[in-house]
Amino acid sequence: MPHAPVRLSGGDAVVQYDISGSGPGVVLVHGTAASRLQWEGLTSALADRFTVVAPDYSGSGGTVDHGGPVTLADLSAEMLAAADHAGLESFHLVGHSLGAAIATHLAGTHPERVLSLALHAGWVRTGPRMAAELQYWKELLAADVALFARSLPLMAFGPRYWAADPDNEAVVRELTAMIAPGTVRQVDVDLAVDLTSVLESIAAPTLVLASTYDRIIEADQQQALLDGIANARYAEIDAGHGAPAEDPEGFITRIAGFLDASAQPALPARL
Repeated sequence: MPHAPVRLSGGDAVVQYDISGSGPGVVLVHGTAASRLQWEGLTSALADRFTVVAPDYSGSGGTVDHGGPVTLADLSAEMLAAADHAGLESFHLVGHSLGAAIATHLAGTHPERVLSLALHAGWVRTGPRMAAELQYWKELLAADVALFARSLPLMAFGPRYWAADPDNEAVVRELTAMIAPGTVRQVDVDLAVDLTSVLESIAAPTLVLASTYDRIIEADQQQALLDGIANARYAEIDAGHGAPAEDPEGFITRIAGFLDASAQPALPARL
């Protein structure tokens, strides 16, 4: 499995990533507490026509770093290092939740590298209500990872999950096993997000994909992304914050459709 070295603000890191498929590059950036495995379904849907790079960032999976605090810029640098190591001069970029914040930072600081940008459950700046929820996450994680996992379906899934009469206990057990060991470090990055200074530098066509029942990211954050990014359009999915898990088919359809359209060559102007 490939490993990309990178220098962070607090020391060195080695970023583990998966690479599959062939064609234009796509870099997938996972969310808080998750890992690159979050993208297995989307990777399978794209690999016949894209080169898909799915890294772990600090605190998740096989990526190893100095063990101290990290910043949004550090995680952005890790994603760029994986793209460089994979030989991608330019690439499409997809992010979910914290991954959307990382992708936004990367697209704003290296606009020449990013062909298109798809943001699900992204935000511009962590406000007081979101900060209060994130602090609660840290308290749950400190007390018992299983308690944090038990809260996830309540905060991250919408009505379609509960209407299906799920085996919620089995889901909680599965989530408990999946929570990344460095989740608290990632939540600290969530708390510090402020992308106001980079939005105007984003040149790539951008999809701002919101979830109708997102209890974590407020609707005005989606509007702030739309207002701040010059070439952005809006779409919505009937799910909660955890749409990639709650409605994987719908999520993949929306993201893959945007990527396919973005990868089409521009038609020549008529004379």
